[in-house]
Amino acid sequence: MWRPPAILLIAAWAVTALAASDSAGADAGFPAKLRLERALPTRGVGLEHLRARDRARHGRSLLGASSSPASAAAGVVDFPVEGSANPFTVGLYFTRVKLGNPAKEFYVQIDTGSDILWVTCNPCNGCPTSSGLNIQLEFFDPDKSLSSSRISCSDDRCTSALETGEALCSTSDSSSSPCSYSFQYGDGSGTNGFYVSDTIYFDTVLGNEQIVNSSATIVFGCSNSQSGDLMKSDRAVDGIFGFGQHELSVISQLSSIGVAPKVFSHCLKGSENGGGILVLGEIVEPGIVYTPLVPSQSHYNLNLESIAVNGQTLSIEPSVFATSNTQGTIIDSGTTLTYLAEQAYDPFVNAIISSLSSSVRSIPSRGNECFVTLSSVDESFPSVTLKFAGGASMPLKPEDYLLQQGSVDNSIIWCIGWQKNQGSGITILGDLVLKDKIFVYDLANQRIGWTNYDCSLSVNVSASSSGKNQYLNAGQLDVNGSSQIAFANLLWTSIAIVLVYILALCSLRQ
Repeated sequence: MWRPPAILLIAAWAVTALAASDSAGADAGFPAKLRLERALPTRGVGLEHLRARDRARHGRSLLGASSSPASAAAGVVDFPVEGSANPFTVGLYFTRVKLGNPAKEFYVQIDTGSDILWVTCNPCNGCPTSSGLNIQLEFFDPDKSLSSSRISCSDDRCTSALETGEALCSTSDSSSSPCSYSFQYGDGSGTNGFYVSDTIYFDTVLGNEQIVNSSATIVFGCSNSQSGDLMKSDRAVDGIFGFGQHELSVISQLSSIGVAPKVFSHCLKGSENGGGILVLGEIVEPGIVYTPLVPSQSHYNLNLESIAVNGQTLSIEPSVFATSNTQGTIIDSGTTLTYLAEQAYDPFVNAIISSLSSSVRSIPSRGNECFVTLSSVDESFPSVTLKFAGGASMPLKPEDYLLQQGSVDNSIIWCIGWQKNQGSGITILGDLVLKDKIFVYDLANQRIGWTNYDCSLSVNVSASSSGKNQYLNAGQLDVNGSSQIAFANLLWTSIAIVLVYILALCSLRQ
């Protein structure tokens, strides 16, 4: 029998030890950041399914604090992004948050179209107990958390939420009655519950790149009843993490007590592998242009002034894009496609068709404008430019308004992915437009900025309070140095594998 040399045993031990250290590191302490994940993809989803899913989201997002001192100054918090920008990938983005004392970890969906962080509580009527996303679902029990307290109707934070429609207290309620909420979603699902105050844990990266374990007391929702699709287990998570700008959003709460800057940024990769960067902080990059947020709006509304195709401004009345209760342009990273106000859609599609090169052939497709071409899309289809208030332009490539819908005769079928927002004056810019761009949501200065960018590259990030910058990489695993640890582990693992290979060759020669 061939006996492995001692150095081979050492190499094998090294590989095992590295794997064990990775596992132990994942379990020790709190993560340096909240990890953003995505469900496993499913191919072959039709446009109608995507439209239905977006409609459900629009129903949720478009219908209509005092805290304890923090343990760290404001700094950058990194949320590494996973998942593809491919609109035919079915899944949801979620991250992990640790709440309560003792702390428990919860998986919550990322939602820029709402404001409140809420998790399922014990007991909960209709809440799923298992998930098809291969995650362990948890229930928050405020009675078992040493730091938890329920928010009453007399609490100032409840009063503020009542004004925005995010809390419920009837006239018959006493001042000690729980501050409740009821959110109804466009797909018929909904959640009911009450607000609690408790501890959230996270790591903060300061301007000097020092990592500080931080915690703060925040208000979040405790869901004790769910209905509709929220009851289904196939894509179930523990709750929803709203990234809006109202006072009860986690961003607003953390910035008000000096824990995080009142700005967040994302850069979503449009490649097949997807991924990207999401940070509480400002991505600093030359070429970013800014346009003001429309004031006093509950969503991220911008003043879209006109649309140009191949440099020619479309004949659309400016009033079509004006912001009101029934009109306006919204940036929404949670929407898969892009939706144009009804009166703007036909002029846009007609301009695209009239600008096609002679190599493009139209093909019949139910409810969509679809084409095939033997040339590249950049050569065959026109460019588009969105022009916003303040002189900010957003240049778009054909891939920003087209979707691949299969192939015919060895040619790719391209369909216009922008949809008509039937019967509505609202324009929604979803992931189809937002990918491959840096977006900065500067809430402190009430503006949004963007620039085209390869989101697989590192970015320069600043916490506005410190004025000092640091670099983050797309897909960086841990801002407290675990990316360096991962690199070292990879290096030592590679060395061990090479040693095994060399020794195996030597033994064969003997």
